[in-house]
Amino acid sequence: MRIIAAAGLLASLVVSGMMASQSARADILPVPPFKGNDTGGIIAYSMATQTDARQVAVDHCARYGKVVKFLAVQAYEGGYISFSCRWVPYGAAERPIRTLY
Repeated sequence: MRIIAAAGLLASLVVSGMMASQSARADILPVPPFKGNDTGGIIAYSMATQTDARQVAVDHCARYGKVVKFLAVQAYEGGYISFSCRWVPYGAAERPIRTLY
């Protein structure tokens, strides 16, 4: 019985050693410059310097019948602009206008 327990312990040490020697490689997956859903999203700062980030966010939120509210800006290379999509405020007669061009 002790031999089986020792073999199991040795096998688990070998497997955990093999896993520890592997690197995580989090850098393989590319991050898109724009990502969002019905609650909001993020825009890469590098994309915001090339396009109109406000219009991108407005068009994105208008697809869901919501208006945009900007939350934060990280104004450096590698930073993001974050925004949330909120319901149309009370008193608004119609849904937000989506520009098509």
